[in-house]
Amino acid sequence: MGGGNQTYVAEFILLGLSENPKIQILLFCIFLIIYLLSVFGNLLIIILIQIDSRLHTPMYFFLQNLSFADLCFSTSIVPQMLVHFLSKMKTISFIGCSIQIVVFLLAGCTECALLAVMSYDRYVAVCKPLHYSTIMTQRVCVQLAVVSWISGAFACSVDSAFTLRIPYQGQNVINHYFCEPPALLKLASADTYNAEMALFLVGVIILLVPVSLILVSYWNIISTVIRMQSGEGRLKVFSTCGSHLTVVILYYGSGIFAYMRPNSKTMSEKDKVISVFYSVMTSMLNPIIYSLRNKDVKGALGKLVG
Repeated sequence: MGGGNQTYVAEFILLGLSENPKIQILLFCIFLIIYLLSVFGNLLIIILIQIDSRLHTPMYFFLQNLSFADLCFSTSIVPQMLVHFLSKMKTISFIGCSIQIVVFLLAGCTECALLAVMSYDRYVAVCKPLHYSTIMTQRVCVQLAVVSWISGAFACSVDSAFTLRIPYQGQNVINHYFCEPPALLKLASADTYNAEMALFLVGVIILLVPVSLILVSYWNIISTVIRMQSGEGRLKVFSTCGSHLTVVILYYGSGIFAYMRPNSKTMSEKDKVISVFYSVMTSMLNPIIYSLRNKDVKGALGKLVG
């Protein structure tokens, strides 16, 4: 892509997670297993919820949306990563890089909103059980899911517009394993202050607001559970909340670390490892933690297999 005397970058080179060929083969095997588990787990949940009428409840409706977001999220990153582990030239075209950024941001930001919606659903179920069916109607659930996707699309359009409209000339080596705004901005040929501020402000809205709602929901859930008479019921809710909070801390903690701090000019190895948590790991962990341990899902799976 040319413009005047200067040449705009037509493709980027991704340095990946390691330059050692043996480590790359090992990483290929590890990430292939993670990706296959992620795709299998999320597809299984979407199919089970679709075919089993007992799973046609608000919680599973949101879970289906989460699984679809997870599929898009991991598929926008991991297949390209796997190819790069086995190839000498780890290149991605500017258009390919742009598509990766848009899909990654759309799915990732939507997931932030969905996790908050799911915690609200659990709050209503535990703290207001008698009003659950009147509060979480089908219409409300659809509206909450639509708002989650719209907020994801809004955050994605702002972040990607600010990141991709900056000129990239000359430097084209990204010290990362996929195209992500903070890593890409380090190569910009113009001042990135506005883009960095936009990323930070969107991060406040899409990361800090949902995480605050989640913490308030779980604080109320835990307060209600502590007052419960039944030890068994208390244990059940605590184990569910504990596993949900684990995903939330992993996902939001690593996301906040990447997007809510000043953008240094270099991408460290630590930054790359931290982004593995939200870009690769949570898509595999969500189906396991949110549902495959659940007896309703196990029952639906038994029915499907049997």
